[in-house]
Amino acid sequence: MTTAGASLRHVLILWLAGLGAAAQFAKVSVFFPELQALYPGTGAWLGFLVSLISLIGIAFGLLAGMIVARSGAQRLLVPALLFGAAISLFQAGLPSLPVMLLSRVFEGLSHLVIVVAAPTLIAERALPQHRPYAMTLWSSFFGVTFAAMVWAGQPLVARHGLAAMFLAHGAYMVVMAGAVWAGVARDRGTGPGLGGVPPVAEIWRQHVRVYRSPYEAAPGLGWLCYTLTFVALMTVLPEFLDPQVRTSLIGLLPLASIASALLLGVVLIRHVGGVTSILIGFALSALFLLAQLAAPGAPLLCLGLFAALGIVQSASFAAIPELNPTTTARAHATGAIAQMGNLGNTLGTPVLLVLTGALGFSGLILFGITAYGLGIAVHLAAARKRRALQAGASPLRD
Repeated sequence: MTTAGASLRHVLILWLAGLGAAAQFAKVSVFFPELQALYPGTGAWLGFLVSLISLIGIAFGLLAGMIVARSGAQRLLVPALLFGAAISLFQAGLPSLPVMLLSRVFEGLSHLVIVVAAPTLIAERALPQHRPYAMTLWSSFFGVTFAAMVWAGQPLVARHGLAAMFLAHGAYMVVMAGAVWAGVARDRGTGPGLGGVPPVAEIWRQHVRVYRSPYEAAPGLGWLCYTLTFVALMTVLPEFLDPQVRTSLIGLLPLASIASALLLGVVLIRHVGGVTSILIGFALSALFLLAQLAAPGAPLLCLGLFAALGIVQSASFAAIPELNPTTTARAHATGAIAQMGNLGNTLGTPVLLVLTGALGFSGLILFGITAYGLGIAVHLAAARKRRALQAGASPLRD
């Protein structure tokens, strides 16, 4: 197989592995009503089935990036997939809620390693000229998985019950672990190769260093501004939509984001680069929100908003290898994206609910424009710092 063919094969296998990680979220979110019926009267505790993975990501996102950088992405990816498979197969027994919640803590660790290791490997294995497209493909893994869960998972659960869905997910993770093992070239040892968890003092020092770096931190800090709004808008926006178009429009919004990421995002990244594309995406998102001052919840403006967010989605992942030339730096940057993304997903919906409760639709517009303005400011500040470092002939980034 040619180098290009092998590179494409690696990227596709790793992206498919990422679908399994996204399904660790989707198998609970999409089937939350069925879980409510399985665990009646559990109230807010049931919500932790969704949020526990996010909390693990907030706590350990960047640490996962450090461990991947030290130990090698593929050395961790296959065990993480197998561990995730074992947990899902265990969950197929539909244990009591406390046991299920504990299993989700461990599943969060599996999820975190996969979503850091897989894109790190994609950036490494993709040919340089194909890297922006490969990272754009990776950026679609959550949206594609949620759509697949609705399309294929709901009929499965309707016919065979929740246990069948957990079993199917576990089997998929086993298959993907085998595919990664057999189909992706062995890790070439580009990281330091120290292995293991770094000492506590080193963990803190690296957190400070990474978040001070305008190269490693920029994609993650911008991603925080994106994730603050995406799930929050999907959750809160429907109440402001015309009931006649609400159901169909909500189904189209994530598809608009995916299509824009894979089509428009790729074109922009190719011509102006990832960072500039992020700025364009945030600016367009703010404009589509501002336009809704005159036409709140207008379907075309909502579709335009999510299409603009799709540009931010794809360009944020493309910016990781664009700004970070080494595997170690990319692993750190991907860990920061995981950490900031989980923080944004956790905080966004509660904050938006408070603002819309006080200000109505104006609160939604204020929330979005503030987040997108901060995203632009973060990337402009990081670019200014990079120029200053380059002008001062700063040491090479690790």
